[in-house]
Amino acid sequence: MTTDREQVFVYLEDEGVEVWRPTQAERQSDGSYRLLPTPDYDPNDEKWQFPPGSRVWCERRKLSGGEALVAARAADSKKRTA
Repeated sequence: MTTDREQVFVYLEDEGVEVWRPTQAERQSDGSYRLLPTPDYDPNDEKWQFPPGSRVWCERRKLSGGEALVAARAADSKKRTA
């Protein structure tokens, strides 16, 4: 396992509008990322599509602030799909 960290955006559910939360994630040796909580993370306040500790595949997407790395799907299988 590696400790390379990158900023990853996670979709917030139940917000009424599209909201993406930036957080840090550790890049894993297989190319997936393990999401880390923000310092003020509160699961009763925000429902992340993939909660902290989740391992996810990320992809680049265009968000309102420009192109960003976003959590796209759970990395619950060994096979990566594009």
